[in-house]
Amino acid sequence: METLQATFFLFVFVPWVNPAPPLQQESLQFYEYDTDTSMGSLSQQDYERQSKDIRKDGTNVSLDTSLRLQRDDNELDVPPTKDTNLPTCLLCVCLSGSVYCEEIDIEAVPPLPKETAYLYARFNKIKRIAASDFADITTLRRIDFSGNRIEEIEDGAFSKLLLLEELSLAENRLIKLPVLPPKLTTFNANQNRIKSRGIKANAFKRLTNLAYLYLGHNALESVPLNLPESLRILHLQYNNITTITDDTFCKSNNTRYIRTRMDEIRMEGNPIVLAKHVNAFSCLRMLPVGTYY
Repeated sequence: METLQATFFLFVFVPWVNPAPPLQQESLQFYEYDTDTSMGSLSQQDYERQSKDIRKDGTNVSLDTSLRLQRDDNELDVPPTKDTNLPTCLLCVCLSGSVYCEEIDIEAVPPLPKETAYLYARFNKIKRIAASDFADITTLRRIDFSGNRIEEIEDGAFSKLLLLEELSLAENRLIKLPVLPPKLTTFNANQNRIKSRGIKANAFKRLTNLAYLYLGHNALESVPLNLPESLRILHLQYNNITTITDDTFCKSNNTRYIRTRMDEIRMEGNPIVLAKHVNAFSCLRMLPVGTYY
């Protein structure tokens, strides 16, 4: 009898338990826009329990319907993908001293990392360049603002950029040129609205490293004065140039003077007839491209 009781006791309190197979987890993730925090996950067991009709305001709504409505609400709250309030290196691409802010619809120059050497901000909606935009960025060597809507450049905007070698303001709405930094080798202002009165008499005189000057497709009435000896390429095509003098490229008081570095001058598309100004090209190794009759 004691043996039977002991056996029964073991049978009751030490049963053989066959473990059930684990439930397969099905994770349903929810994310808010621009956050790293998930709202949670639902296991298969939770899903089966909540998939039953949920009574809400007297109406039966299934979990599938609830989730779908939640997704729809979240989609309506997502802001536009082009968020110009993001930090510069999230809005743009920053890589080894270069900042690429191209075709992102920015309307002003974004704050730049202090070590920036190359800025590419082409094809945006920038209308104005302020002196404060580059006040602390003295490492810049190249800036490209092509294809914006720039109408105004504040005085001194480039005055502290003593290392700047290349500057492009092509395809904008400028009517005058800013003061340019002294070490420029390339300056491109093609396809603007610049008139001769918008270029100061000594705008290029002190740019002793300037080799490439592009001023085509503007509204110039004359060739800019005091072009530096370093100039190799000069583009003035499709302006309104009607006059030229013997001192424009050469020196009328020095018949032996030769511009040894000048390789190309383009003046086609202007109303001037170049054949009437032969003496103006006596110091050039090649005649300008343009109309001669």
